[in-house]
Amino acid sequence: MPRFSVIVPVHKVQAYLHECLDSVLLQSFSDFELIAVDDRSPDGCGEILDAYAADDPRVTVLHLPENVGLGRARNRGTARAQGDYLLYLDSDDTLAPGALQAIADRLDATGAPELLVYDYARTYWDGTVSRNARAGLLTERVEGSPEVFRLADRPELLRLLAVVWNKVYRRDFVARQGLTFPPGYYEDTPWTFPALLTADSIATLDRVCVLYRQRRRGNILSTTSRRHFDVFAQYDRVFAFLDARPGLERWRPVLYRKMADHFAAIHNNPERLPRSARAEFFRISRAYCRRYRAAPAATCPPQPALLRLRRLLVRLGTHRTFRLLSRAGRLRAFLAARTRAVHASARKAALRVHYALQRRRPLDDSLAVFSAYWNRGYACNPAAVEAKVRELAPHIRTVWITTPEHAHTLPPGVRRINPGSPAFWSALARARYLVSNTNLTQAYAKRPGQVHLQTHHGTPLKSMGLDLRHYPAGADGMDFAKLLERADRWDYSLSSNPHSTLVWERAYPASYTTLEFGYPRNDVFHTATAEDVARLRAGLGIPGDATAVLYAPTHRDYRRGWRPHLDLARVARLLGPGFVLLVRPHYFYDGEPEGELPEGVLDVSRHPSVEDLCLASDALVTDYSSLMFDYANLDRPLVLHAPDWEAYRAARGTYFDVTETPPGPVARTEDELVDLFATGAWTGPHARELRAAFRERFCPYDDGRAAERVVRHLFLGEPRAALPQPVPPAERSPAPPYAPPVPGVPGVPGPEGPPEEAREEAPEEAPEGALEGGSCPASASSSPLSRSRAI
Repeated sequence: MPRFSVIVPVHKVQAYLHECLDSVLLQSFSDFELIAVDDRSPDGCGEILDAYAADDPRVTVLHLPENVGLGRARNRGTARAQGDYLLYLDSDDTLAPGALQAIADRLDATGAPELLVYDYARTYWDGTVSRNARAGLLTERVEGSPEVFRLADRPELLRLLAVVWNKVYRRDFVARQGLTFPPGYYEDTPWTFPALLTADSIATLDRVCVLYRQRRRGNILSTTSRRHFDVFAQYDRVFAFLDARPGLERWRPVLYRKMADHFAAIHNNPERLPRSARAEFFRISRAYCRRYRAAPAATCPPQPALLRLRRLLVRLGTHRTFRLLSRAGRLRAFLAARTRAVHASARKAALRVHYALQRRRPLDDSLAVFSAYWNRGYACNPAAVEAKVRELAPHIRTVWITTPEHAHTLPPGVRRINPGSPAFWSALARARYLVSNTNLTQAYAKRPGQVHLQTHHGTPLKSMGLDLRHYPAGADGMDFAKLLERADRWDYSLSSNPHSTLVWERAYPASYTTLEFGYPRNDVFHTATAEDVARLRAGLGIPGDATAVLYAPTHRDYRRGWRPHLDLARVARLLGPGFVLLVRPHYFYDGEPEGELPEGVLDVSRHPSVEDLCLASDALVTDYSSLMFDYANLDRPLVLHAPDWEAYRAARGTYFDVTETPPGPVARTEDELVDLFATGAWTGPHARELRAAFRERFCPYDDGRAAERVVRHLFLGEPRAALPQPVPPAERSPAPPYAPPVPGVPGVPGPEGPPEEAREEAPEEAPEGALEGGSCPASASSSPLSRSRAI
């Protein structure tokens, strides 16, 4: 029989679950069982739990057939427990290193008490850790009080946070007292007070054992809902427990004060109650105070002045006072904003007034605003979604935000608006839908009813969002607080694979809904034809009998300027005339390589569509660019060139070691890279095996219908169950690689060049560069292929 049963209820916490489980399983004290209760979690939590159970026999997973809530999920775990002691841990929190050993040692030192209270620390998104402000109450030796005691000896413990997870309970004590968790919010209340009041032996441990994650969004305490009214039923249960045990009657005044303070805390927190429900909550609070009021008792611990003021306000019914205080706070914020506006330019002030007036007008249900790459043109996932909106939802009017410099990238019929113009602010104020792969301007304030889709622009290999806090070179002075404010505006976050889902939810903690629909920009990899591929190659000037290798290295945070890790002239010479290198540097480097490119090397840095370049190529050579995740959809050879992997990982941070699970053969040096092509290893059986495993892991939803799923769900309101289900990677038929033209077959261009109409349609000058993530600051629909196919 194990010493501890660690019970972890799990629901919609996939971004934090690995950290929680690891914090338990990596404890130095190993005599425990971990019971994880999957409370019908709709995300990937169930699969994560099963993987842990398969790897560690100490893990037991209970999959509940329906969602029952936190309290009843704990009950299921308790019923399954075999340990001497029960320890409850919320699935977004963690155990501190060495916590179980410290708890076990303290239990041994105090003769196995029925209940041990230990400390916790709050952890915040910015890395701050703050220990419980009342940690002094956990002093293990108090003058005049034994080490093991009853609550009457140290009533001040009631001033600690009334939660279940800062204590460990002897299992026979829980069974004897019949302690169970009720349904609803604040389920800890009718468990914690009865446990403290009835325990015959209590001990304390003055040590932080739990790291209490302060989630920005998604936790109960920051959820606006009428479910906070559940607190009333929980205190009914507390006082019913007292009524059933006359010997505990002297504690009624103490619990009454705890109740009044609790009601006031909920009422005063603007995040918890809907505005329409605040007056009703207040009236019920007063009724409960009248119902359970009792005379003060000598055992009552002293209360801080602020808490006494809160109780007084509740008793006096000064609901109007609370409202006035709230309005005063809003008034101060308004005056501060007006002061800043005075110092702004006259034009900015006028635009703000214009924007404010537009926000007073009704939302336009038929208007959708799109942008990509900080307004650099028609590109990436937003472009593919916009085109699909025009196809499937023609009643929606679309507008695209971009500068005049990139106006030529827009397809015919798409209205363009200038960033910062009156039309721009009118659109942001009134559009029902907003779609972007980066964040909109900080000055934009999202209105109730607006739907904001963040599509992102790549699968994350390198650290992103909050994870950049530990990598200053990559963060480059990023304001993380403002970053999270912008993430708070997202309603939906688009994901192309489970890995991305976990990273986005952890790196951008907000209350959005994740849509695992795939990346719309990759749809073209499954819809393009052999004729399209041949036309693209001819337009790029690739000889008909040549093997085209796309070389797309990523940006280095620790280096400045475009300095490829390959000697392009030497590589082209060693590969021979049968190969041509298409060089695509990162757009940070002004969109073009320095100096003249040697024979056998084509500069495609200014080509408007990286998707078209992928289709035209026969293979991809990259280092750590997320383009590899997109290119894998084509099921064409990939070679990883990783000459500085350790330096890159140290400077930027990565989520996994891509050299251990690569999309194809790995070359550490230039000579190794050339050898892979010279020996044919780049297309061999091992390369195909690596590519297949990579596709299975990172391309589960990119089947050519991602844009359709997005439009049908967001713009047409179709439920997820009715959407086209992704086709497994092994059953897909991506665009075929180039095959030399067959003489006498019309419609297929030969090596001499594109058809005349294609040459006339090609743009004279394309926008600069490609953005990492398999995209560019120009349109996936700006090339002849893309426009003709209306991605």
